[in-house]
Amino acid sequence: MAAKPRADAYTAEAIEVLTGLDPVRRNPGMYTDTSHPNHLAHEVIDNSVDEAIAGHAKQIDVTLHKDGSLSVNDDGRGMPVDIHSEHKVSGVELILTRLHSGAKFSKKTYEFSGGLHGVGISVVNALSKALTVYVK
Repeated sequence: MAAKPRADAYTAEAIEVLTGLDPVRRNPGMYTDTSHPNHLAHEVIDNSVDEAIAGHAKQIDVTLHKDGSLSVNDDGRGMPVDIHSEHKVSGVELILTRLHSGAKFSKKTYEFSGGLHGVGISVVNALSKALTVYVK
């Protein structure tokens, strides 16, 4: 008869793999400056500023609501709503729900950009009570 593994045994079964936005929710300090919650607002605003710097937006409106929520609107191109050929979901869904997804890794779409390059808005999504996106 095989011996039972000890309760404190370290086996492959003890290894957790975090997927999606779970790594952010479990350890937000790895992804944002948790001592400055305004950093999350900066990440959202940076996306609009990037559109303006690239010449695609002329106006950015930032509104802080009485309930503490924030709205950021710009007249830029918006997030892509077409389906990504490899991942089979819209560009908006990729940007909001998958870490390290975005168009700012190379200089093909944006020559200059602020923010965290592929984790900013997804981190905001992971750490927010609610996040609503309207693409016109």
